[in-house]
Amino acid sequence: MGNRLSKIYTRTGDDGSTGLGDGARVGKDSLRVAAYGTVDEANSTIGLLLAADVPEDIRSLLTTVQHQLFDLGGELCIPGHAAIEDADIERLEQQLDRYNDDLPPLKDFILPGGGEAAARCHVARTVVRRAERESVALARVEDVRPQAVRYLNRLSDLLFVLARVLARASGHGEVLWHHERRR
Repeated sequence: MGNRLSKIYTRTGDDGSTGLGDGARVGKDSLRVAAYGTVDEANSTIGLLLAADVPEDIRSLLTTVQHQLFDLGGELCIPGHAAIEDADIERLEQQLDRYNDDLPPLKDFILPGGGEAAARCHVARTVVRRAERESVALARVEDVRPQAVRYLNRLSDLLFVLARVLARASGHGEVLWHHERRR
């Protein structure tokens, strides 16, 4: 393992700056910090999801995703670093197809809900979408590998499908949006 933190606070960020993985200092409000910070937040929401009752196959998949999100955060924190590969995205797509195959086709929009685990999965999905938007914003002004954005895009899709699976598995079922409720 690399350097160990013996002291958690350093006071170096008291001026509103933070250090990137390559040693450069940037503002804590920079696009790069926002992107990897939201990836970290997404990872935390998946941890919160895993604190709920989740089937073992989904638990294993999401634990792998947490490791990959940590890698992705590192990629975004170290300009020029590569951690997420095409194979990681392909594995997400395979899992997406696997879980989606057993679900009925969507005819209506789904509201976030469907039991505790499904609701937590929806929160994780929306945070991953935000991480994707922030990574796209960063990519407009700095180099970001396309794999990073593609990974987040697929992951949010996977979390949507997993939320559907979890809602059905819990017995709560999916919460459908009733667009005609005002008539």
